[in-house]
Amino acid sequence: MTLKKLFGKVHLWLGLLSGLVVFISGVTGCILVFEEEIKSIVYSDIFQVEEEGDDHRPVSRLLEAARIGLTRDLPVVAVQLLPEKNHSVKFYAFKTNANDGIWYWDDREFFNLYVNPYTSKILQEKNADLEFFFLIEQLHYSLLLKAAIGKPIIGTSAIIFIIMLITGLILWWPKDRKALRARTWFRWKPTTKWRRKNYDLHSVIGFYSLFLTVFIPLTGLVWAFDWFDTSVQWIANGGETYDQRVIAVESTPTQQFSTHPLDITHHYLKRNYPEAKSYLIDLSQDSLGTIGAYVDYKDNTKDIHLQFDQYTAALLAQKGWKEKTNGEKVRTYNYDIHTGAIGGLPGKIIAFFLSLFAASLPVTGFLIWYGRHFKKGKRKSKKQQRSKVKDVTRSWE
Repeated sequence: MTLKKLFGKVHLWLGLLSGLVVFISGVTGCILVFEEEIKSIVYSDIFQVEEEGDDHRPVSRLLEAARIGLTRDLPVVAVQLLPEKNHSVKFYAFKTNANDGIWYWDDREFFNLYVNPYTSKILQEKNADLEFFFLIEQLHYSLLLKAAIGKPIIGTSAIIFIIMLITGLILWWPKDRKALRARTWFRWKPTTKWRRKNYDLHSVIGFYSLFLTVFIPLTGLVWAFDWFDTSVQWIANGGETYDQRVIAVESTPTQQFSTHPLDITHHYLKRNYPEAKSYLIDLSQDSLGTIGAYVDYKDNTKDIHLQFDQYTAALLAQKGWKEKTNGEKVRTYNYDIHTGAIGGLPGKIIAFFLSLFAASLPVTGFLIWYGRHFKKGKRKSKKQQRSKVKDVTRSWE
């Protein structure tokens, strides 16, 4: 067996082994690239509210309304606020459960509440685990399985896909210039059969998209395997390891001020970071915990993590872009590279088509294999028929 035939076998069997997972990852990736844009249209009825007055009600009052209006016995763990006055306030209610099931929703309960900031009215209570885009995200992330089960499957398929891109390039590589011209563009005629068209879709699109498509599984491995994430950050840090990513501080139990610490925190964020995309505030669930605040900008180099005392709202620590290690900076950009957001709208469009091409490769590859197999079977049947005709002719003689 020649080396090229060996690569062909590897390409075939790895493709059959991982094809379905790659197809699912590619299709779901197409949807998730424009998740924010689609959500703003589909969920406009719960995202947008009419402005009433100059300012919202205090966040503490909205939190109280959310806790009363929540139909599930769940703790409210976080709140997301946007600077825009016509946007609803989103509360997160979450609890983990001890469960031996295999699906990601088996060991937790996760609900979102959208509240009108002017009236404290609950606009909608949504089971986040069954929300369409979250389902798509979990299908992309772990095939709807628990992370411990699904992530290794996704990660292994991503590694296989990278190997297939490499072996595919080896199999594609032409022997001469004439073959090069045939493999770099579609030369279809009215008489060109579907098998040839399918083969060209697989090889030509695969070649042109390969050098950018490879970044999708590579960046995906950061979430799939902790060892890969650690290795990437270790390389970015110049061989240094930093174990402490979050500044460890504690609240000091004391009497609260007349103004609720959550309201003080919100006012601090609005006053100091008015141009932020959104504010996410984590609510402490124990007596020594802190109020964690994440200031999110469209430009990730401005994102800031702050920690406040849950009793007095005193600022205890903050960590911005300058305080991050090189590894953490690379980790921050990983999502934007994965989704194409690092290039703005043009980058997202490119990522969309790369995901679409990636999803098409196992389909066109399977059709190539099936077509060849079916064609061989058809040829064999014709030979058998000819053999039978000869036997009958001999019997007449």
